[in-house]
Amino acid sequence: MTPRWPSVLWVVRHGQSAGNVARDAADEAGLARIALTHRDVDVPLSELGREQAAALGKWFATAHEDGRPEVMLASPYVRAVQTAELFRAASGCRSDERICIDERLREKEFGILDGLTTVGIHQLQPEQASFRKLLGKFYHRPPGGESWVDVIFRLRALMDTVSLHYGGRRVMIVAHQVVVLCLRYVLENLSEAEILAIDKAGDVANCAITEYKFDAGAGKDGNLVLARYNVTAPMEEEATPVTAAPDKMVAARG
Repeated sequence: MTPRWPSVLWVVRHGQSAGNVARDAADEAGLARIALTHRDVDVPLSELGREQAAALGKWFATAHEDGRPEVMLASPYVRAVQTAELFRAASGCRSDERICIDERLREKEFGILDGLTTVGIHQLQPEQASFRKLLGKFYHRPPGGESWVDVIFRLRALMDTVSLHYGGRRVMIVAHQVVVLCLRYVLENLSEAEILAIDKAGDVANCAITEYKFDAGAGKDGNLVLARYNVTAPMEEEATPVTAAPDKMVAARG
């Protein structure tokens, strides 16, 4: 009988993006807004981000893992798609492997807070800063945006699709920091306090590996069990700088 879950599931954050670089510059200058000329969905990888994605592909190509991905799923955001494409070009998976774009893997939507630094939120949207402090980042939904709970809701549907179509296969997901964290919440049945503690402990590194393996003895029908989290060994082996900045906007985790 085909297992309910993939044999292995890798969840990878995209490589460093131009948005990450612009956010760092805005923070250092104490600016309210991040200087970007693209929609968030169109923000590409930085040159370093491209190197990170290639390093990850080379890591898988040189048999560091128990096989290469047989299924590639990616957020539709340019930085995630580019990461998956560069991973494939570096032979991280078969050259003819299709990258399946799934909108449920998109970045958390920030609504009216999009493009603002923490300084900018307090200066330009003080009411939302107060709401966020009261509700906490898990439940706060800015106008036109999403809470973490909203992201979790779409990821539960995504995992139903993965369970239905990719049982017994090796699957890689390329997405965003909040998606990586929210998938941990879903797959490990964590509490709000537990996932926020993991988030507080440090950012998910660009192109870092979070891995789950199927364990037939876990639960009634077997389950995916966390094998490792936020591993940056591929970048270290290729002497590629490791970056772990928050996604685009400080409010994503701060």
